[in-house]
Amino acid sequence: MRPIPDPVRPGQESVWDYPRPAIAEATDAHIVIEHRGRIVAATRSAVRTLETSHPPSYYIPVADVTPGLLHRAEGSSFCEWKGAAEYWDVIVDSVMLPRVGWSYPAPTAPFEALRDHVAFYAAPFDRSSVDGETVLPQPGGFYGGWITSQVVGPFKGGPGSHDW
Repeated sequence: MRPIPDPVRPGQESVWDYPRPAIAEATDAHIVIEHRGRIVAATRSAVRTLETSHPPSYYIPVADVTPGLLHRAEGSSFCEWKGAAEYWDVIVDSVMLPRVGWSYPAPTAPFEALRDHVAFYAAPFDRSSVDGETVLPQPGGFYGGWITSQVVGPFKGGPGSHDW
C-alpha cells in the first residue's frame, strides 16, 4: 500500500515524485561530512541518487574525501540498478567507523556518474550537511538517504514501510 505523500511547500521536493527505477544526477550543493573536529569530505561536485520513497543519497568524488581516512571494508552487496557495491570504513584519529561508506567501482551504464564516488551514511558522523543544513539520516538504518528540509516524505525505512 502506497502511503499518502506529505504536503509539499514551495522549494521542496516530494520523494513520491522521484522516479523508479532510480536515477543519478549531478548537484552543486555543498556537501560536508565532519567527525571529531575534522572534515571527512567536502564537495560541490556530488552526484545524488533519487528513488521513489527515498531521500537523496549523495555520492562524493573520492578526490574530495580527506586522504587517508577511507579504508576498504569487507563485504559487498548488489543493487539491481547500480550494480555491485563495495564498502568503506572511515578512520579518524584512530577511531574506526565501520562500513559507513559504499561505492560502485563498475556501475551499470545509467549510473556511470557514480564511478570514483563514495556515499556515506549520515548517522555515524558528528555532522553531515547539505548547503549548511545538518541532515537527518533516512530511518531504519539500512538505507543511506539524507533528509533535509527540502525533501518531504514519508520516507521508506521506518516501521511499516517494508512493502512500499
